[in-house]
Amino acid sequence: MGIGVVLLERGLLSKADLEAALAEQRSTGDRLDRVLVRLGLVDREQVLEAIGEQFHMPVVDLATTEVEQATLEMLPAKLVYRQNCVPILFSSGRLTVATSDPFELSVLDELRMLTGCAIDLVLADEEELHKFIRANYGVGGDTLDEMDGDASRGPKAAGEDAEAQAEIEQAQEASVVKLVNDVLAEAIAERATDVHIEPYERELIVRYRIDGVLQRANVPSTINRFGAAIVSRLKIMSNLNIAEKRKPQDGRITFRQRRKGRGVEEFDLRLSVIPMLFGEGVVLRVLNKSAVLMDLDDLGMPSRVQATWDRLITRPHGIVLVTGPTGSGKSTTLYASLNRIVSDAVKVITVEDPVEYHVGGVNQIQVNTQTGLSFSAGLRSILRHDPDVVMVGEIRDKETAETAIQASLTGHLVFSTLHTNDACGATTRLLDMGVEPFLVSSSVEGVLAQRLVRRVCAECAHEYEPEHGETPPDFELGEGGMLTRGSGCRTCRQTGYRGRLGAYELLRVSDEVREMIMSRKNAPEIAAKAFRDGDLSTLKQDGYAKARAGVTTISEVLRAVSV
Repeated sequence: MGIGVVLLERGLLSKADLEAALAEQRSTGDRLDRVLVRLGLVDREQVLEAIGEQFHMPVVDLATTEVEQATLEMLPAKLVYRQNCVPILFSSGRLTVATSDPFELSVLDELRMLTGCAIDLVLADEEELHKFIRANYGVGGDTLDEMDGDASRGPKAAGEDAEAQAEIEQAQEASVVKLVNDVLAEAIAERATDVHIEPYERELIVRYRIDGVLQRANVPSTINRFGAAIVSRLKIMSNLNIAEKRKPQDGRITFRQRRKGRGVEEFDLRLSVIPMLFGEGVVLRVLNKSAVLMDLDDLGMPSRVQATWDRLITRPHGIVLVTGPTGSGKSTTLYASLNRIVSDAVKVITVEDPVEYHVGGVNQIQVNTQTGLSFSAGLRSILRHDPDVVMVGEIRDKETAETAIQASLTGHLVFSTLHTNDACGATTRLLDMGVEPFLVSSSVEGVLAQRLVRRVCAECAHEYEPEHGETPPDFELGEGGMLTRGSGCRTCRQTGYRGRLGAYELLRVSDEVREMIMSRKNAPEIAAKAFRDGDLSTLKQDGYAKARAGVTTISEVLRAVSV
């Protein structure tokens, strides 16, 4: 009895839907169960139960299954990856193996011959099975097994030119190509923003920055032997000099990845290679060129801050600044702000390094220092294109700052970013660059400082009553006296957090603040005055409010926000 019939008998599928799925199956050659799920006619759990009934196989939940290491080692990683099956229990000479493909029965014979045991097959969800394999056998475990089988594959040619040619040939071998693609694909699947490949004396460490925090990638220890091949492959992908190992190099890679339910997505990987003591270290910044722009309403701004910010970004002229350290979400806020105001009646031009998102209706320019197209040079050229709104990716020097100020004083609204710790520090930073106080006070309309805090994982979140001394002295609990935290689960990689949102501090530059800027008052004095007058909402206030609301934790606020 076929799976289609089982689903029909259970009332989960109509005859018309089954006929449509069968027609699709005939045209694609795919398995019927996968076609049914892809068309949205049934869900994965229903199909899994139906397949289990069809083959008289029990269904297991690998998300809650713990397996002894000795049992996992009974099958080589190469076979586990190739056949999509994992050993989960060994008892009395019988090995229980979980699979998501009971249609391929030839695997039974291979397992019996390899282990010498009687084999009991159980059924597992395909996605859970892939997660389980990656978690227990490592990313690229099958490829490393294959590469490790030939320990003599290192370059042996004499002379620098011959050695470089041998490295190129090794880096282009199918196994090395697959290993690098596996590491990059895993980073993207885990929502990593950066990939760190770090050589040490006896090991090669791969780490992903997920939600702003570095976490070790689960790769087999044997990857250490192929560090040079991995770096060479990345250099080839980014058109760098593979033979140059003494100088830092920067490049970029366009990486395409097919993601379930999203089709093919394109990622821009910014590569930096630096010679270190035990080899070359690599960091890749991951930028999703297909990412959907976030709306201002989705960033987590308090309603009062957002209302003031909306007024600032619709002004006819002036400078509006977003400040914060690297990776604090400044670009995302600026893009969302531009997306809010762009229209047929407003011409927007940006000069950025890099262009992280493509915004419809916005003219975007990529900085290119090799051709002399810097922020300041690009900004000067932009002003001859009759823009209404200008975005400068970052104010790095006096020349760019003064050009941006002149643009604002001649009737343009200018958006830009600065690297300062708080909103009030932006004005003193501009003064430190050498900009005259009267120019700063007459042009800057508002400054938004921000940080990113991790969200409590929705899958494992639970309320708890904080112990005495667990919260800062100036933190007040809300009604009920409860806070929220995550206990850790597979969805959040046992961290208790998944995703991020912003914590914001907004300074509205009032007439009193302008006078203080003219007098070169320092940031603490400006902050104290603006706070008393109600022109400043602080990062600490917003972070505490989000912790009371249960979307983040006090420890996360204290980590991200200097209080």
